[in-house]
Amino acid sequence: MASALCYTGMKGSDNGDCMITTITGTLTGRERVTRVCKYFVRRVLFPIGVLCPFAYFFPKIAIFYLACGAYDVSRNTGLNLSTLRRYFIGNGFGTWLLSPFNTLLDLLSLPYTNKGVYRLEDLPPSYREEVERLITIANDQNLVAKLEERAKEFPRTMIFFRWYGINVDTIVDIPAFHEPWKYIQTIGVSVFNKKVSTSKHFGYLRASLRVLYNLNAMKDRSAYITVGDKTSYWSENKLFIFDDTLLHESVNDTNQTRYCLFVDIVRPTPFPAFMRGVISVVRLLTQSFKFVYYNNWKILERQ
Repeated sequence: MASALCYTGMKGSDNGDCMITTITGTLTGRERVTRVCKYFVRRVLFPIGVLCPFAYFFPKIAIFYLACGAYDVSRNTGLNLSTLRRYFIGNGFGTWLLSPFNTLLDLLSLPYTNKGVYRLEDLPPSYREEVERLITIANDQNLVAKLEERAKEFPRTMIFFRWYGINVDTIVDIPAFHEPWKYIQTIGVSVFNKKVSTSKHFGYLRASLRVLYNLNAMKDRSAYITVGDKTSYWSENKLFIFDDTLLHESVNDTNQTRYCLFVDIVRPTPFPAFMRGVISVVRLLTQSFKFVYYNNWKILERQ
């Protein structure tokens, strides 16, 4: 069975992804009770005790949110009842709350329609140039060798060099990561130890796109990322770009450690300064209110 492992994140710190790290193990009696209680609260008490009264007392707002949520969740390919449940009363609830604002961001991005999953050539030329330059820098730095000693201690590790447009002092000094970037907002390395995966989850905000690049050679198709009904295997495709407000999960079921460059770029739009402004506001809010986005990761920072 799966058991949850939680680690506290960086101060003021992915984009609201509420995830569970799963490894093979047996739940204790207390863990079973906790899981049943959480299930009951999420599936029964929350809909009956919160959503239904809200819809009764504020019907116009409820209809508005239902319409925005219906549009938002319909963007997921392979849509089914499980996805709907996760979105409306599961770990996608925060994404639903932000669905009106995300819909506005969709409109402000036109004529760049959201493809959900992107190829590099789908990005505007100036975006592609920055992504390609960053990948070249990362490959030249031999990051795997520099990080493996510390990263092997934990199931999932994150190392940030840049966080929502601000440089971070971290355990490995890569000056090129701290140069001015026009579109790249976050630069990190995501490390999954062997036999470690996330649950299916949604990100919160569509002001950026997630860029992942596999830094080490994975040997088989047991390490992959799935977004909706699309699966990309790291042994076959090292680069993957997607909208992380779609339902997704990352899996490493191999006996290797998986290292991925973890990058957020400003979403293609006629108004890139506005998107950068949204990202800056998110950074300020997470710092001010001490929200911890990566609470299931071990964040490696310079001591």
